Amino acid sequence: MIYKLTKDASISELEAAGLGPNYAQRDHALFYQNSAGVPWTAAYIQAKGDPLADLYEDIAAEEKARATYQWLIDMTDDVELQDSLKFLREREIVHALRFKESVQIIIDDKNQKKIF
Repeated sequence: MIYKLTKDASISELEAAGLGPNYAQRDHALFYQNSAGVPWTAAYIQAKGDPLADLYEDIAAEEKARATYQWLIDMTDDVELQDSLKFLREREIVHALRFKESVQIIIDDKNQKKIF
């Protein structure tokens, strides 16, 4: 999406948008960072080793991503970009629903009497 939005931008347009340093190092390639410019790191991935705790962490991550996509949709009037963002937003919703179903399966299994 970033490439699509910047592929026809001139160097002066990229500089005016504050993307000059990124262009100088990476052309139009992506560099994964948050909105404050902090680079992505694997430290963002949370895992406890407990299936329920990990699934709840996954659900929270999907909901945060869904909210971010919605904010981005609200920030643009480009219909094609909105369509792409809506697809990504809906994917996050489906992921969260599947994780919630997995939580229920684990809870049901824990509550089931085991006879060996």
